Amino acid sequence: MTSIGRSVGLGLVVLAAMQVSTSAASTQPKAKPARHAPAQKAQPAKTVPAPQTLSDAIDRLGSAFDGTVGIAVRSIDDGWETGWKDRDLYPQQSVSKLWVSLTALDAVDRGKVSLDDKVTLTTKDLTLFHQPIAAEVLKDGSYTTTLGDLMLRAITTSDNTANDSLMRAVGGPAAVRATIARKHLGAIRFANGERAMQSKIAGVTWSQDYAVNGKFFEVRDALPAKVRSAAFNRYIADPYDGAAPAAIVGALARLKRGELLSPASTARLLDIMSKTHTGPNRLRGGLVPGWTLSHKTGTGQELGGVQAGYNDIGILTAPDGKSYAVAVMIKKTSTPLPVRMKLMNNVVAAVIAQHDSGSGGSTATRRR
Repeated sequence: MTSIGRSVGLGLVVLAAMQVSTSAASTQPKAKPARHAPAQKAQPAKTVPAPQTLSDAIDRLGSAFDGTVGIAVRSIDDGWETGWKDRDLYPQQSVSKLWVSLTALDAVDRGKVSLDDKVTLTTKDLTLFHQPIAAEVLKDGSYTTTLGDLMLRAITTSDNTANDSLMRAVGGPAAVRATIARKHLGAIRFANGERAMQSKIAGVTWSQDYAVNGKFFEVRDALPAKVRSAAFNRYIADPYDGAAPAAIVGALARLKRGELLSPASTARLLDIMSKTHTGPNRLRGGLVPGWTLSHKTGTGQELGGVQAGYNDIGILTAPDGKSYAVAVMIKKTSTPLPVRMKLMNNVVAAVIAQHDSGSGGSTATRRR
């Protein structure tokens, strides 16, 4: 065969092979580029029923309380959860300081800040209500400390100025809300810091000179009763910092399991929460020897004998290491403080009794 003939024959073979390949390919479904592939839906988590005795106990405690209360309990190890009106939104008040610290530690994990970073506070940084750090600022007109110290003060002593300063250092309210959204924490709101939120609850437009010498209280007390009452009731009806107890115990469980922060940051935050000084007779009052608690309290303003927000949320850990996330959030009540504290004590006591009984969760359904 001539070279031309060989070339023609080879070309016919190649062409035939291409036709066969094309024909076979045309019978197969075409794969879409990865970037256009539809996102896979997350499979719903299997629900582990809570122990019936604990659910019944939470029902009794919630229904017997004279006030609007939400209770949630979640087993961090076994995954079951139970609660009383735990999907409604309740005022967090200083419970929301937890999300500021979470945002700060997340920024540490991403290399954005260090807890050793210095920050100088002046009278322009002061807030209102509980702010022990104000004494340090007013002594010399300014006070320099670290982000780590601000976090410690915000969680353990619920210092409003320390918390707002930490918040601003890591990006402000928008950064905290972004962290809550990015980590999918659920029904948890964050307002615009203590000054903005507390003055709005009182019906006052904030001015920085209100931060010292009791000026805020003078201005608030001078308001007409109708103005104060309207502002107060608006907040109770739709709290700017509202959160569902169910969402909070879910977030606490994920924090404890190390799903929200690095191991070092997780350990640091839980250790700080274990040193909380506020609310010694709330959840902590229900502990028995061998059990520990890492927690954060929240206490709202009062008007006419009614308090908007009286809370404690935290992680209970048994002597054997098993843990439970607990949230007791009172939206509105005029019951005496000892009664509120006893409710929180009893919730903890119910969790401990259930744990000690060794009973698994197999029959209960969620209470609403």
